[in-house]
Amino acid sequence: MSEVAIDKQAVLKTDSKLEKLYSLGHFVVTGELGPPQHSDGHELEHHAVELKDIVDGFNLTDNQTAIVRLSSIAAGVHVLKGGGVPIIQMTCRDRNRIAMQSDLLGAYSLGIRDVLCLSGDHQSFGNHPTCKNVYDVDSVQLISMVKKMRDEKKLLSDAAIKTNEPRFFIGAVENPFGDPFEFRAIRLEKKVNAGADFIQTQAIFDVEKFARFMEMVVARGIHERTKITAGILPVRSVKALQYMKKDVAGMEIPDSLIERMKKAEDPKKEGIQVSIELCNQLKKIPGVAGIHIMPVGWEAALPEIVKGAGFLPRPKV
Repeated sequence: MSEVAIDKQAVLKTDSKLEKLYSLGHFVVTGELGPPQHSDGHELEHHAVELKDIVDGFNLTDNQTAIVRLSSIAAGVHVLKGGGVPIIQMTCRDRNRIAMQSDLLGAYSLGIRDVLCLSGDHQSFGNHPTCKNVYDVDSVQLISMVKKMRDEKKLLSDAAIKTNEPRFFIGAVENPFGDPFEFRAIRLEKKVNAGADFIQTQAIFDVEKFARFMEMVVARGIHERTKITAGILPVRSVKALQYMKKDVAGMEIPDSLIERMKKAEDPKKEGIQVSIELCNQLKKIPGVAGIHIMPVGWEAALPEIVKGAGFLPRPKV
């Protein structure tokens, strides 16, 4: 695909590649990389080199499942070295507002332009279950704080950022399947009102229920104020699906999919095919502006899914 010139009439908030792609009407495709549980970031750089033309950006998780890992910001620097676009995550679980704002300034100074704001997995899931959580601000307040730093050039305390404010493209997450279901779009709208420029959803397996969620979103006009990216989680075994259905809150997994994976001669191949089919269904739902693929340590699946879904070549900006 040839390079596309940015519409000079478009008013961009940032110099984020993701914002440029969205503003041009491209269907954005992002992936996810999990920072390692050690201090060597060369594998992240390697993945960025190998996959930078496959997806438009890489989420870098922030101590995912409350397990100590290489920091999201450091991981983002390794992805930049590999030529990729990092989307750092920042959770409310581990930092107070002073540390958050300091880290945001630091990340921006290192060339990171995209941040995803979320609460974070509870510490009881991780390898320090008795640690003290922070939650000085919640995810909506975090989104608002990042927006205030960017648009008002102020810290949360109202102290001025006199120069070089961090101009992040601000992301948030949403689970379309949580209870009560009828209030999920209202909850999403709170994050958009706070300043979320794009949304990444929980992994979707129940397309019919997600489509009902998107009907509520479109009815409220939320899709016109933010870019909604539908989550895809490739699975390699029926055990993974059964675990998520039983033990992961807010996951909707149809029994028919579990039966399909049970009967598969090659579960990995079948898992990739399921992901491709999900991509093809989700991209047709009104209001969906992109796909976010979370391979969870199965980075080799990314090229197969993106190619199989017809998302290649990726646009250049």
